[in-house]
Amino acid sequence: MRWILRSKIHRATVTEANLEYIGSITIDQDLIDKTGLMIGEKVLVVDNTNGARVETYVIRGERGSGIICMNGAAAHLIKKGDQVIIMGYELSDTPIDPKRILVDDENRFVRFL
Repeated sequence: MRWILRSKIHRATVTEANLEYIGSITIDQDLIDKTGLMIGEKVLVVDNTNGARVETYVIRGERGSGIICMNGAAAHLIKKGDQVIIMGYELSDTPIDPKRILVDDENRFVRFL
């Protein structure tokens, strides 16, 4: 069994960073649907702006809002305006064809990668 990339949102822009929330990353429901991520799923968030890497879990954001919000302690490392990659993995014995998407500066779907 190996951890294999299953879902990826590439070059998203963090729209909010909320230190007061208990934890997680809020993601626009449209992006969750496009990538097959699940509410509560553990994800790796890699910050292209400063190199930070954070594991957290997904919570639903308003559909069509473009929201990518770092919540809780992760908001100390990943700030509003930072560019990130959000990745979900699956434990599998076989190869997986991941759903990888590219988004624009407003976190709107551009195309599958």
